[in-house]
Amino acid sequence: MTTDSFFALMCGGLIALLFGLVLCFAGYRLFLILLPIWGFFFGFALGAQSMQALFGEAFLATITSWVVGFIVAVVFAVLAYLFYIAAVAIISFSLGYSATIGLLTALGLPLAGGFIAWIIAVVVGVALGFVVLRFNIQKWVIEFATAFLGAGAIIGVFVILFGGPHAQLLENPVKFVLNNSPFWLIVFVVLGIAGFVLQVLHNRSWEVQTYNRMSDTAAPA
Repeated sequence: MTTDSFFALMCGGLIALLFGLVLCFAGYRLFLILLPIWGFFFGFALGAQSMQALFGEAFLATITSWVVGFIVAVVFAVLAYLFYIAAVAIISFSLGYSATIGLLTALGLPLAGGFIAWIIAVVVGVALGFVVLRFNIQKWVIEFATAFLGAGAIIGVFVILFGGPHAQLLENPVKFVLNNSPFWLIVFVVLGIAGFVLQVLHNRSWEVQTYNRMSDTAAPA
């Protein structure tokens, strides 16, 4: 690795680490800022994984998968920015989808060519989003989801900096951690629980304001 590439990797790693820490321990407080960012990255991975599951191709192996990933990323980011309900749905869906696809593929059900794993994960993600909105438990789910998704981002940074496979980690971080490192799994769980507990304690008397930026923009001054 050249000096320039190492420096770029370190800079990118530090930025990702900062984002993971903020997401893990202050995700609810900074929900309005962080969710469009998370929506973009999750949307990109979801779009690429969908192409992988539907057509049996390798993760990000074709231009089409990159294009679809980017389109889904932009759509998710814009929706999360414009509508509070969309932001909650996306964070809930991403939690259900990521956990399900990770566990199923870790148990041996492949994503590449494995339509079943993908569709089960999508159904679980949609169901979780519906339950969260239907029973008005957004605050708890936002705190839980941001804590554990932030913990996953933190672990991902350290794994990559210590020489872990970038593509495999991006494709399925849950499977990577479960299959390769019990230590990182323990750290992930501890970080997630710590982030969730601290957010619950810190946000007892604080609520995120709902928003609809399309309506706000259209409203007269």
